Amino acid sequence: MDKRLRRLFGVSFFLFFLAALLVGSSFGPEAWLVRSSAQQSKKASEPTRETAKTPKNDEHANASATAPAPKRSSARPAEEMELAGRSPAAYDEDWDREYPQDQRKKLLPFPDLRPGDIPPVKLYLYGGTAKSSYASIDDVGSFNDFYARLSEQKPAVMARWNAYLGTRYTFTGKTDSTVTMTRGKPLPVGPVVKLPEKVASWEELANLTAEEILKRDLFPEGFRPLSHPLQSTGHILFSQTWLAAHPENTRFDVDFDIPAAYLPEFPPPLFLTTRPDLGDVSRGEEITEANFYRLFNGILTPEQLKGLEKLVIKSNTSWFNQTKHRLTKLPSQGIACFDCHVNGHTNAAIEMDPGTRPTLARVRLDTPTLRGNNTFLLYSLRRSIRSVDHFAEVEEYFDGDIGLAQQIGGREFNKGTTNVMGVFNAIIGFPPAPKLDRYGRLIPAKATESELRGE
Repeated sequence: MDKRLRRLFGVSFFLFFLAALLVGSSFGPEAWLVRSSAQQSKKASEPTRETAKTPKNDEHANASATAPAPKRSSARPAEEMELAGRSPAAYDEDWDREYPQDQRKKLLPFPDLRPGDIPPVKLYLYGGTAKSSYASIDDVGSFNDFYARLSEQKPAVMARWNAYLGTRYTFTGKTDSTVTMTRGKPLPVGPVVKLPEKVASWEELANLTAEEILKRDLFPEGFRPLSHPLQSTGHILFSQTWLAAHPENTRFDVDFDIPAAYLPEFPPPLFLTTRPDLGDVSRGEEITEANFYRLFNGILTPEQLKGLEKLVIKSNTSWFNQTKHRLTKLPSQGIACFDCHVNGHTNAAIEMDPGTRPTLARVRLDTPTLRGNNTFLLYSLRRSIRSVDHFAEVEEYFDGDIGLAQQIGGREFNKGTTNVMGVFNAIIGFPPAPKLDRYGRLIPAKATESELRGE
């Protein structure tokens, strides 16, 4: 009996608890079971009686209550809601005029060439733009095909080029043994440029006005711009003097084109403005990564020594590298600054102006000496390069663009590196000469009238 009472009591308690739970939920704030359909269809913005009530002294309820929506202004200032539209660029329909040096209507359009294709020899007769300012190693599809094509055509390229040089110059190789370079190499004697056929002598040409020379087309071919022997590849081309010591820089597409009698002595001496008492600090050696520390430790400051180190370390360039985009038969470690500017001077290597595009329009340049850069206002003629350290900063753009440099592993010198390169560059001095002062200027009391005119 007791068992039955206990069971009945348990069931009754459970039912009572369930009923209380249902009644409590129906009167709560979420009593959805007893809401009418009319209440459920009210607008959300209309507060219900339950949500409108806020229990007093209930911080939690205050914090969770929904804030009323801000009222929108019907009159908003237009200038605060939108930006001014961009106006189109100005344009002058009458822009196409002829200017004194305008050659657009007189020049032929540049041909569309692949790397290694043979261009015209007189590129100064051509003008216009290229398809792009940029380059890629994929301009060379297959190195094996590229090597086979360019090495096979090399004899014909050089024969054609040497024939053209014969129309411009007379390379007699004549020298003056009484006037020599610092180490004693005789200076070549000119002129080597050929006169036009209609002119008998240089004196006759000198007596003509510029207008007469232009009208009669008598400007000597040898004074017109000279292109690279293979301008479609271009880039650094080393002389036979350099290649005799460094055959790994021999290119399979083209050879150097100026006879050895007209080249600087190799290796040249190096004189420092900070240590003129030591004379030739190179001691007759070509300065390289292997010997620079031995030659200059104790002579240079640590900063100057670090700058020299950066000038002799090899790094990849456009056509001297380890990719399929190269012009040496075997992969190359690249070129150091002092490979062209050997011992702070020059080995007569040629390159092309990095500040011009397209490649076929780029001016051929001789490697300039670094001697006397401490007194020069501009580095190498009309180029926009101020020093060898500035040149190192823009080296990635030499024959292509920064993207090409990333593909071949370019120099990518930072400003700190190029600064210390410039520190050493600034102390490379002129060779001592009896008629020059410390600034490389002629001493009037020692110079002849013709020497002063030449300066």
